[in-house]
Amino acid sequence: MDGTLVDTERDWLATLADLLAAHGADADEAALKPFAGLPLDGAGALVAERTEMAAEAAEAQLGETFTARVRAGVTVQPGALRLLDSARALGVPVALVTASERVIADLVLDTLGPHRFTCSVAHGETERGKPHPDPYLAAARLLRVAPKACLAVEDTPTGAASARAAGCRVVAVPTVDGIPSGADTLLVRSLEEVDLTRLPFPAPLLP
Repeated sequence: MDGTLVDTERDWLATLADLLAAHGADADEAALKPFAGLPLDGAGALVAERTEMAAEAAEAQLGETFTARVRAGVTVQPGALRLLDSARALGVPVALVTASERVIADLVLDTLGPHRFTCSVAHGETERGKPHPDPYLAAARLLRVAPKACLAVEDTPTGAASARAAGCRVVAVPTVDGIPSGADTLLVRSLEEVDLTRLPFPAPLLP
């Protein structure tokens, strides 16, 4: 969701940069890279390692600030709605799988249109979050399909690792470096480049 369907990954990293800088920690691109795709609790713990803040306080401040930014409005990524509507036209069910909290997921669903999704899985709704496979495995169960028949759209190494660990194939629009291409992973510059009927994987996803 964040960084793929909507440009909230930038808001997330800006929220982190502001908090780190306010507490005297490095907040440049290299310092922010480990936070890309992290859930709120993981980010709070990492902020605590780099500053004098307690993890719980960092998590609470990050959550409040990031939620306020998302409430103020989000930008839909180029090609996102076309891709979602293409899936719907082809009869492909879509799940939203995000490392964001449920409150953020619901705000974004309202922007994108809940009718475009069959189900959603937010952080905290599985035993483990990304980069573990649990969120994608849960989504596949809700969709009643095998993970190997699923295509995940991701933008961070954390998210891509989660999808691949679940057995999904991946289309990645990287917002940070570190996602390797391969037989199960296609790297693109924009979702505008993605055609669900022409995916270059060894076996087709569509019948």
